[in-house]
Amino acid sequence: MKIVALYSIKGGVGKTSSAVNLAFISACNGYRTLVWDLDPQGASSYYFRIKPKVKGGSKDLIAGKRELDGLIKGTDFENLDLLPSDFSFRNLDLVLDAKKKPTHQLKKLLKPLAEEYDFIFLDCPPNISLLSEAVFETSDILLSPIIPTTLSLRTLEQLEKFIEDNNLQNLELIPFFSMVDRRKKMHLDIMENLVKIHPGILHAAIPYASDIERMGLERMPLGGFIHKSRSIDAYNELWQELMMRIDA
Repeated sequence: MKIVALYSIKGGVGKTSSAVNLAFISACNGYRTLVWDLDPQGASSYYFRIKPKVKGGSKDLIAGKRELDGLIKGTDFENLDLLPSDFSFRNLDLVLDAKKKPTHQLKKLLKPLAEEYDFIFLDCPPNISLLSEAVFETSDILLSPIIPTTLSLRTLEQLEKFIEDNNLQNLELIPFFSMVDRRKKMHLDIMENLVKIHPGILHAAIPYASDIERMGLERMPLGGFIHKSRSIDAYNELWQELMMRIDA
C-alpha cells in the first residue's frame, strides 16, 4: 500500500482536483484505491456525491472508537472508495494534541487497510499544523501542487525547510505545476527557472482549464464526464511520472 498526500501550505492550488483525478486514474488502472478527505470543507466528498459526515466525528475517530473500515463509502466508480470529510475535522489538531504520539495517529488508523488498498490518496487542508505533521509521518509521498507564481514558490521553500528541519527522511516531496496558464510569460519563465533549481519537479503540468472547473458542476472526476481533453492528458502524464518515481 502506498499513501500519497496531496498537500500544499497554500490553498487554491488545485490540490483536491488532483487528488480526485489521480485516484480515478489509479482505480481505472485496476488499483484498489481510497481517497481520505481530511479537509473539513469536504470538497473531495462533494466531487464524489457523498455527504461529508463521519459518525462520531473526529473525536471518536482518533480515540479509536470507530475503525476506518466502517466509515468508508463506495463511489460510483469501480475500485474507488472514499472516506468522507466531516466538519469536525476543523478540530483535528486539538484532538490529536490530546493523544500520546499525536503525529502517529493517522498511520495507526490506516495500518489495518494495508491489505485492502493499493493506493490511498489523502486530500489535506492547507497550512502547517499538527495534522500536517501527522500526514507527513503517515505518507510515503507528499505530492505538492505549485502554481507558477512567486507566492507559491515561497510556500515550496517553506515546505522543504520544514521537512529538512524535522528530519523527515522517509518522506519524498514531489512538486508539480498546477493551474498553469501558458499564455502568461511569467508562468513560463517561472516554470523554466524553477526546474533548474528543483530538478525533482515533475514534467507534467496541469493546465488552468474550464473542464477542471466543471468538476464542481458535474460532481465527478474528469474521466467521468469527458473522454478526451488536454487536462485528462496532463493528469495521465502526471500519473505515469508518479508511477515511475514509485517504481524507482
